[in-house]
Formats: sequence, C-alpha cells, structure tokens
Amino acid sequence: MSNLLTRDEVEKYLKIVDLLPPDHPDIPKIHALLKADRIERCKDSFTSFVTEMWPSFISGRHHKIMADAFERVANGTLKRLIINMPPRHTKSEFASYLFPAWFLGKYPQKKIIQTAHTAELAVGFGRKVRNLVNSPDYQSVFPTKLSSDSKAAGRWNTDKGGDYFAIGVGGAVTGKGADVLIIDDPHSEQEAMLGNPDVYDRVFEWYGSGPRQRLQPGGAIVVVMT
Repeated sequence: MSNLLTRDEVEKYLKIVDLLPPDHPDIPKIHALLKADRIERCKDSFTSFVTEMWPSFISGRHHKIMADAFERVANGTLKRLIINMPPRHTKSEFASYLFPAWFLGKYPQKKIIQTAHTAELAVGFGRKVRNLVNSPDYQSVFPTKLSSDSKAAGRWNTDKGGDYFAIGVGGAVTGKGADVLIIDDPHSEQEAMLGNPDVYDRVFEWYGSGPRQRLQPGGAIVVVMT
C-alpha cells in the first residue's frame, strides 16, 4: 500500500497530462503509471475494483456504506450482513456480481454459495461472475483464473481450488461448502405480496437445514432483500 500514489500526486499527473500536447511522449508513461496505481488499489478497495470493472458507475452515499461492509466481510471482521433497499439501488450488482468476483480474486482458494428464489436467477449471477473473472479487465487486476474444466455457469472452480456454486431456494447443496453464503431475494415480489407465512417458513426451513449447515468455520452470510 505504501507504493500507492497520494491524491495530490494523482491530481498533479492529471494536470500535467492536460497541459502537455496530445502527442507528447510522456503522456503514455503517465497514463500507464496512473493505471498501475488504480489496479493496485483494486486489490484492497472494493470501490476501486467496482470503478475499474464498471467505468460508467456513479457512486452514491449508500454505495460507500455497502462497499465498507463488503470489505469487512472479505477481511473477516463482519460475519453477518443484511442489505434491505428498494429496487434499482445496485444491491444485487454489488452483492451477487462484483463482490463474489472481488472476493475470489483476493482469495482464489475459498468457496462461495450463491442463492436466489429461483435457480435461473442464481445461475444468471454465476454466469456474470464467471464471465467477469474470465475477462481481460479482471485479469489485469487479479491472477485468479477459472479451472480448465469450468464450463457450467452455476458451478465452476478457480485454478487455486476455489469453488462457486449457484442454487435456487429449495435446491440441494450436498457436498458443498461456503466461506461466503450469499442469499439474494429468497422470496419473489409476488410471494412477498401474498403475505402467506407458509412461504417464509418453507424458505427458512430450507435455509436452516441446507445452506446454513454448509458454512465453513468463520464463514460469512450476506442477505440481500428488497
């Protein structure tokens, strides 16, 4: 971390680029220096990682709060996290897409179980995470790679023995473990509007007898709900 540029240094280099003519030979060197600094920050800062992977991302105050929480989940100081927000607040993009990719970049030997109210939704998250991990932008930050036999969107491994497993509510998790268990919308909006307690009881029973039992020692649980 000591090799990172300070904010003043970054601003100084940006001003230099603005002042130099576009064809000046030092401009590519400065851009390379600034990119290297951004890449290094991505390894420890979730917000930096999000910005690098998602250039059009616009940060709000709630994003900073979520990012801080995800960093604490990753470093092991936060074991239980519940995020309740209205739709379109980036909670699933953070919790079920960018965070799993960042976590496996930092800890390619660890295991993630991703759940949602349908298997299709959970596997969709798995496909996005897998594709991101396999992208050139991601590879410029982390050396984590997919194992050679990882083809399924919802079940794949890293080359360091890490494991990603996506499953819908009610599905079996036999033989799987989780350093991080992510539960993203365990109920559909339609189920929630019905207000039938049997729906909630059924999901809780599955959670207690299935994925909850698969948590590794010291593992964390992240719950995301509208």
